[in-house]
Amino acid sequence: MKINCYNSQESLKIPPARVQLLVECVLAFKKVKTDEISIHFVDKKTISELHKEFFQDPTPTDCITFPVDAPDEDPGGHHVLGEVFVCPEVAIEYAKAHKLLPYDEVSMYIIHGLLHLLGYDDLSPDEEKIMREEEKRCMKYLRKQNALIDEISES
Repeated sequence: MKINCYNSQESLKIPPARVQLLVECVLAFKKVKTDEISIHFVDKKTISELHKEFFQDPTPTDCITFPVDAPDEDPGGHHVLGEVFVCPEVAIEYAKAHKLLPYDEVSMYIIHGLLHLLGYDDLSPDEEKIMREEEKRCMKYLRKQNALIDEISES
């Protein structure tokens, strides 16, 4: 599986090897196979522009996903799950306000984006409850696997 990791922000150091491990572990945990997925780390300006262009909301957000092939779809060749755009700057602000660790929050945003690509949604209260439970399950699994992103990881 090819995991593309793009970093165009400077708020938080992002170790690509840890991103790859996290993505591999979540997809294995969810028993999903794909040939390719992309994770983008962007600044607030970029995430706000994407949010405005695709969701008609000009405010910064934590993550945005763009699915390509459904998880169970056979495209008859190269399967691309999709793209996840994460804003570490938003994670830092949220973590500070809620006394959390920024890297844990970035890990959660990646998980959240992956779950969206896998078909989970959070538009209704029932869907949101299911997604939050699945995020917690994934975080617990990733902690056991030592697969969360952290600041001491090597790139």
